[in-house]
Amino acid sequence: MIPSLPSLADPEEIVTLDGSTAPTTPEGSSPVLRPQDDTAQLTGKARNNSRSLSSALFDTTARTPPVRNICCVGAGYVGGPTAAVVAFQNPHIRVTVVDRDAKRIQRWNSKHPPIYEPGLNDILRIARDGSRDCVVHNEPAKAEASGAIPSASGCGSQCDVHEEIAVPARQPNLFFTTDVAKCISEADVVLIAVNTPTKSRGTGAGSATDMAAFEAVTAVVAQHARPGAIIVEKSTVPCRTAQLVQDTLALYRPGVHFEVLSNPEFLAAGTAIKDLLHADRILIGSSNTPAGYRAAAALASVYSSWIPKSRIITTNVFSSELAKLVANSMLAQRISSINSIAAICDATGADVDEVASAIGADPRIGSKFLNAGIGFGGSCFKKDVLSLVYLAETLILPEVADYWRAVINMNEFSRNRFVQRVVKCLSNTLAGKKVTVLGYAFKKDTNDTRESPALDIIRTLEEEGPREIAIFDPCCIPAQMTDEIGRFVGAGVLQSNGGPVAVYGDAYAACEGSDAVLITTEFDEFKNIGDLSKGNAGLAIPIRQKALQPDPRPFERAEPTESDLLALQSYLMQSTTQTATTEAEDPLDRFNPVPLCAEDCPDCLVEKATGATGYGANKEHVPKNRLDWRKIYYHMRRPHWVFDGRGVLDIAGMERIGFRVESVGRHSRA
Repeated sequence: MIPSLPSLADPEEIVTLDGSTAPTTPEGSSPVLRPQDDTAQLTGKARNNSRSLSSALFDTTARTPPVRNICCVGAGYVGGPTAAVVAFQNPHIRVTVVDRDAKRIQRWNSKHPPIYEPGLNDILRIARDGSRDCVVHNEPAKAEASGAIPSASGCGSQCDVHEEIAVPARQPNLFFTTDVAKCISEADVVLIAVNTPTKSRGTGAGSATDMAAFEAVTAVVAQHARPGAIIVEKSTVPCRTAQLVQDTLALYRPGVHFEVLSNPEFLAAGTAIKDLLHADRILIGSSNTPAGYRAAAALASVYSSWIPKSRIITTNVFSSELAKLVANSMLAQRISSINSIAAICDATGADVDEVASAIGADPRIGSKFLNAGIGFGGSCFKKDVLSLVYLAETLILPEVADYWRAVINMNEFSRNRFVQRVVKCLSNTLAGKKVTVLGYAFKKDTNDTRESPALDIIRTLEEEGPREIAIFDPCCIPAQMTDEIGRFVGAGVLQSNGGPVAVYGDAYAACEGSDAVLITTEFDEFKNIGDLSKGNAGLAIPIRQKALQPDPRPFERAEPTESDLLALQSYLMQSTTQTATTEAEDPLDRFNPVPLCAEDCPDCLVEKATGATGYGANKEHVPKNRLDWRKIYYHMRRPHWVFDGRGVLDIAGMERIGFRVESVGRHSRA
């Protein structure tokens, strides 16, 4: 017997901010009643009758039409992955990502998506391209190997775990287009996920959020959205932006009702897909009205197809907006705090890793975000801290503004101190010397270079007049790195224009003849940790997998979900990653062919010219080796300086090879 797949799971509960829960309606929605809201602050007989109010919300929520069409405006680092996972987990919902950047959309519709995130391509291959039908064996690998028959299926039913499960073919439901107006007009829910950088000029320059792109998109949405559509802020925006959105909607469409929600993302570059698939919380802010609750319930129903409803938190819309800024600011604060301690460690002989381990053992503090280095980068932390600074200044809270501005000042101090250390160790001059920078992305396992510390370090190093600054990054395409450096540092710094900056596609070539190597991104490839007792701490060794994916079979349900199938695919790929075969890339034989690229595809042209594949379609499945530091040592110039800005090296092991190592707040324990 080969059963086919029905739709979704059992109803659960949505949690409100005060910890109370509300059971779902038969449609799988929730009234998202918040007892702390003004409408729920009942008195006298009305307070005693709060259950009746809840029932009324059940009724109105039940009448809310289901979400069938979502439009995401913005095909960047937030909009693209978010829309992909929403579409992947909701085959019945049409999800369209719109952007006026035709080249970006072209890349999303090809085998070369514009961003690299581990796991993203497997999601795209199903949601964007559709899938073939396949048969899944609901039997653990151990049972398959031994012939043993498990006694229970784990799904709570009497189904035979040996039966084959037919997974039907799936039609594409994720689309990328430049037709902005049309897609907005057809959507039940419109997500606004455009960039909101820090203003560079005018009032509030250097701290206020530049809302130009967000306001422009809001105006377009106001003109084209269908009446009753739900408008969702996915971009990180200043507190009370929802009122701005409502005012804009009223200006263009007077008398037409729209609900505005805040649904900030909590994604980290390099783990965005994991963060989306296994979110620790989904935050939805709405107006304190029955209509607001219904809109929040509609959006919650989209997430509840794969996120437990106990992790869906609802607040008022302004609290949600502020919570996003505060979350990033608190994380940035921890990084600046430990970097300030690293400076003290360098001056006293203490080791910052030992200090971090000691204080992190305190459960009130915890161990996360206590890795000292050259400071934080990325598009979020600095921007959001500065937005909080500007908010405090506009509220006439100068002490609060000064407190948070100090977080930024410490971050810049950490970066500048690192470069000064490099120059000092190289006899206070870089003239005639080659310096190699390993890592250009702002963190590992991503090609996101926004606000990358490496870019500032390259700019400062160039001012010292070196013979060459060689740059290598395992996730970024060299041609794109070169273009970006030319735009942000100046075309004159590039070697092709007579400058010192050269981008390499090979780490060993970048390090050859170098006077100093700087590690500016914490890629695992750059680590040297091995078996020190055998003296191989510098050898190129395979990167150990963080954790083996367990076999998800037998499935908890009689019919596996998309998450189950993705987990099974990841498990099966573990045993085939060494072979570049179709089976290795698609062990379930489920993928449709990858869309063909246009003849003028820039990524294909780069691949053809260089033979490099960048971070292309299946890079996350290609095993990567750590650098052979002995080989690098042999081809470097004396005295073989290495400056570890991310704490990825075992200093004693490097010193055994012969390197002279400087690390932020760390010392050799040899």
